[in-house]
Amino acid sequence: MAVRKFKPVTPGQRNKVISAFDDITCTVPTKSLLTPLKKTGGRNNQGKMTIRYIGGGHKRMYRIIDFRRDKDECTATVKTIEYDPNRSARIALVQYEDGVKKYIIAPNGLKVGQVIASGPGVAPEVGNTLPLSEIPLGTIIHNIELHPGQGAAMVRSAGAFAQLAAREGNHAIIRLPSGETRMVLVTCRATVGTVSNPDHNLESHGKAGRNRWLGRRPRNRGVVMNPVDHPMGGGEGRASGGHPRSRKGLPAKGYKTRNPKKASNKFIIEKKKK
Repeated sequence: MAVRKFKPVTPGQRNKVISAFDDITCTVPTKSLLTPLKKTGGRNNQGKMTIRYIGGGHKRMYRIIDFRRDKDECTATVKTIEYDPNRSARIALVQYEDGVKKYIIAPNGLKVGQVIASGPGVAPEVGNTLPLSEIPLGTIIHNIELHPGQGAAMVRSAGAFAQLAAREGNHAIIRLPSGETRMVLVTCRATVGTVSNPDHNLESHGKAGRNRWLGRRPRNRGVVMNPVDHPMGGGEGRASGGHPRSRKGLPAKGYKTRNPKKASNKFIIEKKKK
């Protein structure tokens, strides 16, 4: 996997850096694993805008991803590595021995023709999913469950990985990409390896139009708004008054927004690194 730079033949190509897509083996998705994806434009079911700066963008179909990986009775063969417009990572089409096809998040290094498996007793190799109780300490993992049987909830974006640091009783201690160290039940599952497309963070859109293709509208700074629209708005000329804060008045720049009474606080050993 690599990135591709352009000669600046046009202004939009001057700073453009995109993926080379050399890991993609198929450009047509499997029709049975697609479902329509309706755009909201940031509006809720009453038509009221609840999220700003969303709208437009290219039409997409959602790829149904198997985050649970609970089909333990048979192995699966990797058929293709595909692009998914709904996420930063690559996805892999796998076919089980009984003919069932599913999409999974592709780990880095997964190849077409490779055989993967899931469940207790499986070897801790790249692409295999097994309970945290059976993964060797120090192993790099991703697609981690928070509750047994829930499906992968953590470490799913491109290039992300966590590390299984220790086990204490019924809990495994995991070091997450954010720097946070937390406990997860050992009956939860995780997939061995790093998430694919590790060069995603090197990409640069090069022009504003590419953001619009992704459905992102231009963002306004709060300080250029009127007082009715933002706590930092108003003033004569370029005056930017007050302390930096959100539209709802929550201070930015270091103000802690996590609820001190949150139930999951007891599972967090070390907080995120700033």
